[in-house]
Amino acid sequence: MLNVDSLNQYYGGSHILRGLSFEAKLGEVTVVLGRNGVGKTTLLKSLMGVVPVKTGSVTLDGADITRQTPYERVRAGMGYVPQGREIFGRLTVEENLRMGLAYKPASTPIPAELFELFPVLKQMLHRRGGDLSGGQQQQLAIARALAAGPKLLILDEPTEGIQPSIIKDIGRVIRMLADRKTMAIVLVEQFYDFAAELADQYLVMERGEIIARGRGADMGDHGVREMMSI
Repeated sequence: MLNVDSLNQYYGGSHILRGLSFEAKLGEVTVVLGRNGVGKTTLLKSLMGVVPVKTGSVTLDGADITRQTPYERVRAGMGYVPQGREIFGRLTVEENLRMGLAYKPASTPIPAELFELFPVLKQMLHRRGGDLSGGQQQQLAIARALAAGPKLLILDEPTEGIQPSIIKDIGRVIRMLADRKTMAIVLVEQFYDFAAELADQYLVMERGEIIARGRGADMGDHGVREMMSI
């Protein structure tokens, strides 16, 4: 579903991403691991077109999207859950969800499945996003990204600052979505146990490079936890 080939990114004179290449397959969770400052968020911003790719290519479902704008990438089938959630605090839950449908006709209904995945959102449909707890806001951010039915769902550290019960709910939803085999999922995460539980494929980043990769089932044997603590 997603193919990244020889991706390089710079900020000023600093070489941030160094020749990254990987694939994210339909029906799988690809987990990107690494400590703060290794380039994980820059990678996701490059995938979404928030920052233009310097060299290399990004292909989604066989189409080259390397030079497309974020808006065009969303229309092509990308859904993005940014670090920090970035919901619209003054808008209601319903209005936030409709933002995920912004490029579709105004009459397009909010998919009922979103309320099946996150029942609390239906209960708080007319509450302002800013009045929700951090965990509820994270569920809203994920639902907003799912509203348009993406082929690729990208999540940037969805467990950050979230209570354990909500983390379990988010993990359940991610696994359920992957198992349907209708989308590929790329998850950037620092919480090793959460990542290990979900990963079909793992990538470990260090200084803008992928230094290790493999199947999720092998993370323990490959010493991934130790790599993250060095």
